[in-house]
Amino acid sequence: MNDLTHVDAEGRLRMVDVSAKPVTERRAVARGIVRMRPETLRAIRERRTPKGDPLEAARLAGILAAKRTAELIPLCHPLPLTHVDVEVELTEEGITLTASAATTAQTGVEMEALVAVSIAALTLYDMCKAIDREMTITDIRLERKTGGRSGDYVREESR
Repeated sequence: MNDLTHVDAEGRLRMVDVSAKPVTERRAVARGIVRMRPETLRAIRERRTPKGDPLEAARLAGILAAKRTAELIPLCHPLPLTHVDVEVELTEEGITLTASAATTAQTGVEMEALVAVSIAALTLYDMCKAIDREMTITDIRLERKTGGRSGDYVREESR
């Protein structure tokens, strides 16, 4: 079990000690989709949803969630985020959410971007469930990341 970074010699979970790692600039982008009925998308476009503007609520929820990632994911390090944003794109099938996060730290911000897009998607669902309980949250994934020892990553389909 010693080859696993988050498991000690006795098999207990642990937070990785990153104190010897260099501080570098790190960025990550994650994406997710909320698929919905055309009528739901139309209601959002026409600003006719019962709880108000779901797009701004989702953006703000995603930003706030990224800042709380270490409280939500047990072994994540708390990071001094220098930037978080959630972009919203309305498509024919629903809404695509893209979250970006940045830091200058000893470990990466992939989880912050993924948490941001996940909570933004859940917030969209919450804001629109009164008119469409069949919405589907799908394709939450890391699109790219830069910085750190492992180097840059770009999802193949994104190239």
